[in-house]
Amino acid sequence: MDKEEFKFSHAGICPVCEQSVQFTADGPYFRNTLYCSHCKTLPRHRALFHVLKSYCPNWRTSNIHESSPGWDYASQRLFNQCPGYVASQYDPNHPMGSVVPSPQMHAKKFRCEDLEKQTFGDGEFDVVITQDVFEHLFAPDKAVAEIARTLKPGGIFLCTVPIILKTKPSRRRAKLVNGQIVNSMPPEFHGNPVDPRGSIVTIDWGYDIVSYLQHHSGLSFVLAQMDNIDIGVRADLIEVLVGIKQPVFETA
Repeated sequence: MDKEEFKFSHAGICPVCEQSVQFTADGPYFRNTLYCSHCKTLPRHRALFHVLKSYCPNWRTSNIHESSPGWDYASQRLFNQCPGYVASQYDPNHPMGSVVPSPQMHAKKFRCEDLEKQTFGDGEFDVVITQDVFEHLFAPDKAVAEIARTLKPGGIFLCTVPIILKTKPSRRRAKLVNGQIVNSMPPEFHGNPVDPRGSIVTIDWGYDIVSYLQHHSGLSFVLAQMDNIDIGVRADLIEVLVGIKQPVFETA
C-alpha cells in the first residue's frame, strides 16, 4: 500500500493535552505520523508525559530542567503550567549560565547550558528531561553524571532517545579529537532548535544504554516500553529511560 493510501484513526485520551481526541496517521511509520488531533504531539511525546505523570504526579509544583526542548506541545505545557520549569539550550554564542531570549515563539527565555558541564548547583531539580538529545552528545558519560549531580535525592531523569540498534552493542559515529569532529561513519544530522545546520548524530544506541547511563551516573535506571493505542502510544523507538536518584536515609 502506498503511503498516500494509508489512513489510520483511533479515538482516545491524550496524556499531554488530556483531551478526548483522535490519533490519526497518514503513513505506517507511527513515530513520525501518529498525531494527536488536538495538540499535534507524536507517540514519543505522549510516552514521555505518561511516564512523567506516573513517576511525578505533582510535576506542576516541581522544579524541572529540560535540556534542548524542541518546543513541541509537551514542552509548552511544562513551560506554561510548571512555574519551576527551566529550559536550556547549548548556544556557544552566549556565556554558559546566562539567560537569553528564546528563538522559539512559545518561550520567552532559555538558559545557556552545556549539558556535559552545567552551571546549575547540586540538587536543584526534582526532574530533568531530555528529548532525543543523548544521540547527539560527544560525552554522554559526563552529561548523565552532571544530570545526577543536579537532581535532588529522590529526583528522576527522563530521557527519550532512539534505540535503533536494540540488542546490538551501541556504536560511535563521531567523536571530538582536539576540538575537531572525526566521523567513523557517514555523518548524519537531526534538527536543532537553535542551529539551522542541525545536530550531528554521535552515537547509535542499543539497549546497553541502560547499563551505560547507570554506570556513569549512579542513578537506578529502568527502560519503559509501552504500547497503548488508547493513549496514542504506539510506535517503534519511543522507549523512555527513567533514572532515579535514590533518597538519602539517615540512620539513628
